[in-house]
Amino acid sequence: MQRPDGERLDGIRSAAAHDAASGAAPAEAGPRGGLGRRGFLAGVAGLTGAGGLLGGPGAGTASAQPRDAHPALRPDHFAGPRQLLVPEVVLLPDGPVRDHAVLVEHGTFREVGPAARLLAAHRAGPAPIRLPGHLLMPGFVDAHHHLTQSFGKAQSFGQPSEIFKTVWEPLEHALDEESAYLSAKLAALEALRGGFTTVADAGTRAPVDVAAIAKGTEEAGIRCVLGKIVSAGTGGPAHLARWHGHPLVHPSLAIAVPEDATGPVIKRTADLCAEAGAVLQIHVNEHLASVERSLKSVGRRPVDYLHHLGALGPHTLGAHATLLTPTEMRQLADTGAAISYNPVASAWKGNAVAHATMLAALGVRFGTGTDGTRGDGFRLVDAAETAQRLAYGLASGDSVCGAGELWLEHATAGGADALGLGRVTGRIAAGRAADYLLVDLAVPELAPSYDLRWELVRLAGRDQIRAVVVGGRLRIWEGWPPDWDARALIARAATVGPEVVARAKIQRVEPR
Repeated sequence: MQRPDGERLDGIRSAAAHDAASGAAPAEAGPRGGLGRRGFLAGVAGLTGAGGLLGGPGAGTASAQPRDAHPALRPDHFAGPRQLLVPEVVLLPDGPVRDHAVLVEHGTFREVGPAARLLAAHRAGPAPIRLPGHLLMPGFVDAHHHLTQSFGKAQSFGQPSEIFKTVWEPLEHALDEESAYLSAKLAALEALRGGFTTVADAGTRAPVDVAAIAKGTEEAGIRCVLGKIVSAGTGGPAHLARWHGHPLVHPSLAIAVPEDATGPVIKRTADLCAEAGAVLQIHVNEHLASVERSLKSVGRRPVDYLHHLGALGPHTLGAHATLLTPTEMRQLADTGAAISYNPVASAWKGNAVAHATMLAALGVRFGTGTDGTRGDGFRLVDAAETAQRLAYGLASGDSVCGAGELWLEHATAGGADALGLGRVTGRIAAGRAADYLLVDLAVPELAPSYDLRWELVRLAGRDQIRAVVVGGRLRIWEGWPPDWDARALIARAATVGPEVVARAKIQRVEPR
């Protein structure tokens, strides 16, 4: 069923309706068969609605079957410098649309538009890869990670909110070059399997060259914003220059918390990042202990202190920001600074939840981050919505809490923007890097479908991710890398990880 504006009841527009809304010229109509479409999508109330994919008699068409019904789709279809992809649905910046295609060329989206137009324009080009029953969407962006903490994730379970001195610093100090590399590559693998195409490492305290981390992420094939801790005021320019122009590693500077550096160092580092187009990563207002520590050491709350120093700006990325005053929220909005909203970290080891819906209403830029907890993009957006509903929506009677579109936006394009990569990745759009997911829609969780964006947030899972592509290159195929031995890495990490934890002498609180 279709509304007068051309949008279906599942919230997915046709190519003609999308072009009309965006002011583009209508696409030339083409035969359905030429788009790899199936009759089960005609005149139904949703992608898999009544009479559709699973909805009634006659619905048993080829694209109504599980993924085994598409045996022709192979990893090698995503090889080579050019691919013309014709998925069932494309998640564009203003929502999901049908009848669209994307042309990938040398790792970049060269064209995105109505399938009929692209197919006609590229008859002599690559054979179209038809993807019925699949969604092509941007890869998730993890705006806050600690890649060298993957050996000790479970060590934080049940611990008090502030554990960096008792768990994370000892763990990272026990790493050497090999174990830091293994930790980073293991974390990158988990992230890719969970649908992340970009991760931001907030800086490591490990006594190693950060090249070990870069090696791990590059070999895994994930885009990485690579932080280097410069609390002493040295090493920043060299780090930015070292990784400038790298296709997958984007340099960033980091100060763990404001009290770790002097005011002048924080200001110089912020200015350096602003000049270089990089981001300054810094933990702010994470929990009550950190706020009180800042008040005692510098006389101001963390965000307010950065604002006082003149260090807040579009180049600043504050992690967590769970305990903000109205004044600090206004300071973030006025300066264009960004934060990473980390809902799973709040649930596992925090004592507050960032008020992300309020930040959105105020125009504060933010992405979503795992904080190294769990590398699963769909579970992260589910947690992002759920945390807002429980922490703020129930008390105010807000049954929407941003709906699906808010959380998908900030888990993709919003995260890229927060990391300074808004012109690089985060959207299915011409000129952006071809960082995308191919998601199977022919699953019972999405039958019937009425609002795909909200359903992706609440119902989708990483088992639906068939392909993860970064920079136009296939990195994950049905859960595993197609071109390197991930199981050997896991086996090695299972041996090395416990050795690192034993050396670290982590101090855990054992609750009674």
